[in-house]
Amino acid sequence: MPFQPIYLASASPRRHDLLNSIQITHEVLNVPSPPGEDEPRLEQEAVLDYVRRTARDKLLRALEWRVQNSSLDQERAILSADTTVCMGEDIFGKPADLDDAARILRELSGRRHKVMTALSLGVGGVEFESISISEVSFKTLNEQEIAEYCASGEPMGKAGAYGIQGLGGAFISHLSGSYTGVMGLPVHETYRLLELANLKIRALG
Repeated sequence: MPFQPIYLASASPRRHDLLNSIQITHEVLNVPSPPGEDEPRLEQEAVLDYVRRTARDKLLRALEWRVQNSSLDQERAILSADTTVCMGEDIFGKPADLDDAARILRELSGRRHKVMTALSLGVGGVEFESISISEVSFKTLNEQEIAEYCASGEPMGKAGAYGIQGLGGAFISHLSGSYTGVMGLPVHETYRLLELANLKIRALG
């Protein structure tokens, strides 16, 4: 039986690369996103509920969009993900601009925060989900470090205004959890989710 390719409902190059790293054959679905950088949070919604709902909403949009595009394989599994950075119940989303990125980095400086990445998988009318929760500690950042990092452009488009796989990794003094989860797609949880759905995927040995 040949390996079953999946659709990745994410424009994130990091998620694409991480799927490639575990040899999961996939195709990126460029599903139109609603206006705004981040999904609105419901009143009194806990962070855990927010990230899980957002990942599922992305899956539902992708499933609906596929139905409207007959050229796509209507039976293929679709994987979506959402990454949220938080401190307590305060969420740090993608920065609106460089000033906002600097503000977020000042908040994270010298403190510990959580990174949650939720996964939603739809196949054969059934939905599966998983979540990775990591704790990340930042060194104390000075204003020059913040300014230079923002000037690099790396904070833009990233939850929490940093990328662990890039320059931002130098700011992390401790990580408890999943490195790839902080990047945006926890590969262990992703692999196990595909197994749970009984998809024929490449064995890792």
